[in-house]
Amino acid sequence: MKKICFIIAMRAEAAPLIDHFKLQHAADFFSPLPCRLYTGTAGGSELYVVHNGVQHDRDLIGCEAAAVTTMAAIERLHPDIVISSGTCGGWKRYGAEVGRVYLGDGAMFHDRRVPGDNEWNTQGLGNYPVWEGTAAMAEHLGMSTGKVTTGSSFDMTKEEEAVIDQNGGRLKEMEGAAVGFVCSLFHVPALFVKAVTNLRDAEEEDMEAFHNNLRRASEELMRANIRIVEYLSAVER
Repeated sequence: MKKICFIIAMRAEAAPLIDHFKLQHAADFFSPLPCRLYTGTAGGSELYVVHNGVQHDRDLIGCEAAAVTTMAAIERLHPDIVISSGTCGGWKRYGAEVGRVYLGDGAMFHDRRVPGDNEWNTQGLGNYPVWEGTAAMAEHLGMSTGKVTTGSSFDMTKEEEAVIDQNGGRLKEMEGAAVGFVCSLFHVPALFVKAVTNLRDAEEEDMEAFHNNLRRASEELMRANIRIVEYLSAVER
């Protein structure tokens, strides 16, 4: 039986998946950490959805929360694969559309700048490995792929956008590379599933647009994740 573990930052992103698979909340499993575990089975696999948790009545978004949650999940659940699932920004000029779901074919940080030192800069960007079956899954499921880039802010500077462009980034978000970093330390395969909520090069690109599109993107994300769970469970047989 394969152990599939989703790491999800926002309750709106996690709820559709939890409801669909009728997962049960394992109260205080990660105590005193704020992350929350929901468990069940699907397609013959053990299924875990781990939400980063809440602080000050807000979802714990960002790299620090994602790294803590991923480390706790790997150490306590011993998953066969970790899936960083969530929403992201995309670029209209590269074909992104609100609601489209991508599989990440790479994961890197875009806001770590160490000018004048190629070794530190390379380490800072990360460029963490993705699960080796990502390309085959994308082809089988008919899904788009793109490089995930991660930063600690919703907006971005001109320097950060230049780093994204120089490195072929297509999906801008706030957790993926942190999950990839921890997975690389534990040698656990990492899969990245991202649904577009906002277009970085559109006039309406702001927090209001993000919130307006979040429900739609989360529903599309759920549909994609259901297919991914079915695919992963079948691969193991």
